[in-house]
Amino acid sequence: MKQILLDRFMTKKGLYTAFWIIAIFMVSILIYYTANLHKEVPPIPQQVKSSSGEVLYTYDDIVEGKAYFQEFDLTDWGTLLGMGAYMGPDFTTTFYHHRVEDLYDYYGKQMFGKGKDELSPTEEGAVKERVKQEIKEETHLTEDVVTYTEASTMAYQNNVARLVKMLVEGDPERAFPGGVIKPEEAKKIAAFVDWSQLVASTKRPNADRTWSNNWPYEPMVDQDLNFNYHKVSLWEFLLLWTLTIIVIFLSYEYLFKKDEELQPAMKVTSLFKSQKKLIKYVPIVALLFVLQLFVGGYLAHLYTEPGKSFVFSQSILPFNVIRSIHTQLAILWVAVGWLVGGLLIAPWVANKDHKMPWLVDVLWLALVIVAVGALIGLYMGATGHLRDSWFWLGNEGRELINLGRLWDIGLVVGLVFWFLLVVSLIRKAATNNPLVGTIIWSAFAIATLYIAGMMPLTHIMPNYTVDDYYRWWVIHLWVELTFEMFAAGVIAFFTVSLGLISHKTAVRTMIFELFLIMMAGTLGVGHHYWFQGLDEYWIAIGGIFSALEPLPLALMIVEAMKNQREQRLEGNPNEFSTVFMWVAGSAVLNWIGAGFFGMVINTPTIDYYAHGTYLIMPHGHIALLGAFGYISIAFLYMTARANSLANGLRWDPKLSKWGFWLLTIGVVLFALPTYIVGIHQAQTAFDQGYYFARLRETIEPMKNWLWFRLLPDGMMILGGLIILYDLMVKLFTKKKEAVTA
Repeated sequence: MKQILLDRFMTKKGLYTAFWIIAIFMVSILIYYTANLHKEVPPIPQQVKSSSGEVLYTYDDIVEGKAYFQEFDLTDWGTLLGMGAYMGPDFTTTFYHHRVEDLYDYYGKQMFGKGKDELSPTEEGAVKERVKQEIKEETHLTEDVVTYTEASTMAYQNNVARLVKMLVEGDPERAFPGGVIKPEEAKKIAAFVDWSQLVASTKRPNADRTWSNNWPYEPMVDQDLNFNYHKVSLWEFLLLWTLTIIVIFLSYEYLFKKDEELQPAMKVTSLFKSQKKLIKYVPIVALLFVLQLFVGGYLAHLYTEPGKSFVFSQSILPFNVIRSIHTQLAILWVAVGWLVGGLLIAPWVANKDHKMPWLVDVLWLALVIVAVGALIGLYMGATGHLRDSWFWLGNEGRELINLGRLWDIGLVVGLVFWFLLVVSLIRKAATNNPLVGTIIWSAFAIATLYIAGMMPLTHIMPNYTVDDYYRWWVIHLWVELTFEMFAAGVIAFFTVSLGLISHKTAVRTMIFELFLIMMAGTLGVGHHYWFQGLDEYWIAIGGIFSALEPLPLALMIVEAMKNQREQRLEGNPNEFSTVFMWVAGSAVLNWIGAGFFGMVINTPTIDYYAHGTYLIMPHGHIALLGAFGYISIAFLYMTARANSLANGLRWDPKLSKWGFWLLTIGVVLFALPTYIVGIHQAQTAFDQGYYFARLRETIEPMKNWLWFRLLPDGMMILGGLIILYDLMVKLFTKKKEAVTA
């Protein structure tokens, strides 16, 4: 009976049914928790005042401070509740730690007539208990009024003075030149940061943990993780190993059938008019990619020597602005590359062209305007040149989704316009199939899901926790749900079209992959949530991790590589071997970045100490470039190869191989120094407290490993330049280079 059920499950119909059941179940739970979100988020008080009645700051001050925090893009310099960039401080932890130190000093003098550094161990123990009492028992975050004692009022005022000085005058030792934020603006930011400190330090009602579930680790008040974190981590590892064995067994037992016939590789003898217009897209995508690599190299130098300028003065190219541009460039070039792929594939699927091919030119022009306008806005907004219009034309100051709202809208309109172009062509195509359908509808989901990060449409979200909840909807549900679905469809489509995997195998594998993606990627967003003010159950829900998602596709690529090798040995090389190289690289790096390095940081036990450290960087860089960037590059080479076949032009894969291996080895090597530095930070957090993990003094002894990044960064930049040059030669080569009979 069990065997019969398993046999039915692994059929195309069974897998489709399982996918829709798990999709409806997971999305329903996410909607339920979203509908009840207001019940668990930390409130914003109407007033925070001292015990003497002085109003320190108000609700409006907190919201205005959040707006300034976003306007000047401080999340691309430091972090808040661990969310953001790794150069500057964690603002929350800094306020929290300094408040605790000031309270130690205050009560040490009150109780023993000694400052903090003069206390004996016994006296320090007594002072600790008094400070814990004030922070954990006497201070409560409510919607009405938060009352600070005389000691906490003094600590708050000291924190404000320190932060205003740093934001106005700068912090050159951590690559923050200053000179942009005004004192009155910095004071509002201090109110917002202090609210986040209350989120991290005060207890939830009727609970023995803070609003941030006891993050960060602060040993001076005995704030640490509880045993539930270890228990969830243990279950994650047990499930991962068990499910890995099950997935491998099911893949080889039911998916990869040796007796299934491979269809011939696609033949290209001519291009439709709209496909020819895609050639102008290729230089834009390749240039944006190379620009991102150079910007990454610039950032690497500032990470290593933050007190020194590199080529340009930091007053001209400040770290936070360039880091923002670096991340947004990734989204732009990957997204436009995917648009190229959809527009290239659609006429082949439909076997006819668009009625109005010139619309492809309109989309190209619109995307260029959005890209140029967005990059200018990112710079002008964060440097204080758009104070009255920063939200619309500048930057929204939210890590990874930072485009000004006008450019946000432009990007969504462009994506929807592209979707309509493609769907209008293939909706009645006789050759339409699940592979193409997955590509198209997941791309539509990518466009519509981006809207979740645009609420409310005309102004910022007042509550940071609610804001970050929907920001992660875009980032996580993009990258680990809709992006992964798009990648699954593309890889399956390519392996079939290139004659390397049978259509039946590709469809079954893709649907199995979609099932795993939906199961793991939907509620797996929860592992981001328990730091910034959502409830403890997200720790367990986030344990539905995504490390298993890439496995079936990686196994299918292994099978495709075997078939390609057999075809080559039989004297039948594949005309699209260059394209397949990038597709195969995508599947493998997807497993390394999203699977291996994703698992490194996802478990609560590790994430508690490693949150907001360099240990996150290998996962983000390898997963984004490999899983999604390589697909974009594959589409560029698909366009170039189709053009060369249609026009009888010579094709030499040598340079593309050099670019591929330089880029691939470079990004894998990039993981080594960032992993080592991240482990050092996590150990420092475990030994001394999270505040110390984020100090520059902690990074400085690891500087040699940061200098080591010259090697992988240099390899990646060289690889990107080779790819750009190679594509230009292949697309714009002269007719005299055509092969003659």
